[in-house]
Amino acid sequence: MAILNITYNGLSADYPIELDGQVADVDLKRIAQELVRSGDVPGLHLPNLPVEAFDGFVIDRLQGGTRLYLRPKVPFGA
Repeated sequence: MAILNITYNGLSADYPIELDGQVADVDLKRIAQELVRSGDVPGLHLPNLPVEAFDGFVIDRLQGGTRLYLRPKVPFGA
């Protein structure tokens, strides 16, 4: 079990997700898009979320992959 945190348009929400092994970033972005569009992420329901909404986003994998953060890129940091 992992927790996927999605940050979009100033909002942030967690979603518990079952993953089999390492999932590619592109697949996590697609999964997140479907979750947000369907309203499955509490507090983050955007049925008209654009297909390219998460294209410029990055995924941080922490705690051995049990915490996943989908967030916009920032202009600072490494």
